[in-house]
Amino acid sequence: MIKVLKLQKAVYVILLGVIGLIAYQIMSMNKIQSSIYVLQLSGLLFLIGSLWLIYPILFAKKINDEEVQLDPEKHPKVADPVTSAQPSVDQ
Repeated sequence: MIKVLKLQKAVYVILLGVIGLIAYQIMSMNKIQSSIYVLQLSGLLFLIGSLWLIYPILFAKKINDEEVQLDPEKHPKVADPVTSAQPSVDQ
C-alpha cells in the first residue's frame, strides 16, 4: 500500500527525523551547544513527514458514498458502484 500511494518519501523523512533524534541524544551527552538545532531539524522532519502521510487521505477523490479513490491520477475514470446479489437490509 505504501508503494501504491507513493508515501515512501514520507516514510524516509520520518526515518531521518528518528536519526536526527539519535544524533541529538549523542550530541547532548557530549555537551555540544549546537545539538538544539539538530533537535529542531528533527521536529521539522517529523512534521513534514506526517503531513506528507496525511495529504493523500485529505485530498482523496470521492467515487460514491462508500468508496474513495486515493490516487486520482492513476485512475481518472470514475468507477461504477459495485452491486451484489444479496438483498439490502433497510431498517
